[in-house]
Amino acid sequence: MIPTLIVAWIVFVIVWKVLKATITNALTIAAILVLLNIGFGITPQDIWHQIMQFAKTLSQVPRGK
Repeated sequence: MIPTLIVAWIVFVIVWKVLKATITNALTIAAILVLLNIGFGITPQDIWHQIMQFAKTLSQVPRGK
């Protein structure tokens, strides 16, 4: 019984830390998006378009060996 409770507690603590980090990151990203939209008129679609353009540019860079 005691080992089961210890394992359950460890799993709970790990899950709690992961959820806390995920929520913190999500709120930070949301705040940045809102500030960019209000301050500069940059929409999430504009940001996504730039990310896609960057990925396309990276895929076209020749890799030297």
